[in-house]
Amino acid sequence: MRRNAAQTREHVLQIAHDLFYWHGIRAVGVDRIAAEAGVAPTTLYRLFASKDDLIAAYVERAGRLYREWFDAVVADDGRGPRDRILALFDALTEQVQPQQCRGCPFLMALAEIPDRDHPAHRHAVGTKTWVRVRLGELTAATGADNPAELADQLALTMEGVYASVQALGERGPARRARALAELLLSASGGSGPATPTSGRT
Repeated sequence: MRRNAAQTREHVLQIAHDLFYWHGIRAVGVDRIAAEAGVAPTTLYRLFASKDDLIAAYVERAGRLYREWFDAVVADDGRGPRDRILALFDALTEQVQPQQCRGCPFLMALAEIPDRDHPAHRHAVGTKTWVRVRLGELTAATGADNPAELADQLALTMEGVYASVQALGERGPARRARALAELLLSASGGSGPATPTSGRT
């Protein structure tokens, strides 16, 4: 299959994503990525000057895809802000199923790349910061007494889901996240009823 440079770059990044995410950033070499992508190492190095550049591009791409997922889930489509927030936790439950999740790629990137000046580290922090801001926008719309505090509580709940599933699986404490979000919203002083949970556990 012939690909132009942009298509080849995206193809390599998809392969890099699968390998970095499931096997570890430092554990996977550039030669393996090139081999599984079906490109010569020289081609890969024309697209990415170094492994660090490839890692940074991987985390940046993951952040872009995560933002798209988040925005699609909480889209302002007539639902109230409370229901949009709860929809996020419903979607999170689906996202962390074991066949497609071993944890948060950004937390894993931060653990593997502690250098705050590394572009990949900055991209990971940027994604987490963006989520916090978006949660703040959503909680402000609920009329909560302290929307910033509520946003931080919800952000911590989300982070707890990603951390918990790595050790205890999706049927462990992570499955309580939606109910916890409901409790936080109910205690926040915001208005507007939520959609019934109808048998969620």
